[in-house]
Amino acid sequence: MVAASADPLPECQLCPRLVAFREDIRVEHDDWHNAPVTNFSGTDARLLIVGLAPGLRGANRTGRPFTGDFAGDLLYETLLACGLAEGTYAQHADDGLRLVGCAITNAVRCVPPQNKPTPAEITTCRSFLEATIKSLPNLLAIVALGRIAHESIVRALGRKLADLPFAHGREHVLAETGGFRLTLIDSYHCSRYNTNTGVLTAAMFHEVFAKAQQHISLTSPRRS
Repeated sequence: MVAASADPLPECQLCPRLVAFREDIRVEHDDWHNAPVTNFSGTDARLLIVGLAPGLRGANRTGRPFTGDFAGDLLYETLLACGLAEGTYAQHADDGLRLVGCAITNAVRCVPPQNKPTPAEITTCRSFLEATIKSLPNLLAIVALGRIAHESIVRALGRKLADLPFAHGREHVLAETGGFRLTLIDSYHCSRYNTNTGVLTAAMFHEVFAKAQQHISLTSPRRS
């Protein structure tokens, strides 16, 4: 299946379990977004950030990736510090925050129960990730936030997981033709659990995006 666009329709019906879950949430929270979350992109995106899925009280509530929960607090603080965003992050979609040279998406676009999408749901939603990557002609680097995002990116580009194992801070060359290089950089997910347990620190996370900033600042030829 090939996605017609980089974003699913607002009432996407591709994953019955996720559709049923968001309908249940609408009963209690009819003022929330409760729909597939579309890409958040700045102009001339050379960096793509890929997370797992919308958080229940984060993007599923606000309608913008990583907005309204702890993971977003750490991500946008880091992007602002690295010059990859401008303005003020205030945990809602109309806070005026702007991305600079980057875009943000998720491997799965609808909130899953217990934040755990099934393998079938990840596979179904991958067509939108493929379309997103293809829609960014100047893309030079991708940051994967967590193993599921990493694996979905690798599969979206037709590469083998065994050749590109996930490890925090590791860099992989995804494509290299005619002087153009697309690099994947892995990071542990910026979840509250990972930071509370010390799996990921703010310094570790900042280091990942410093690497990403370095990659997209290089004078590499861009795709036509």
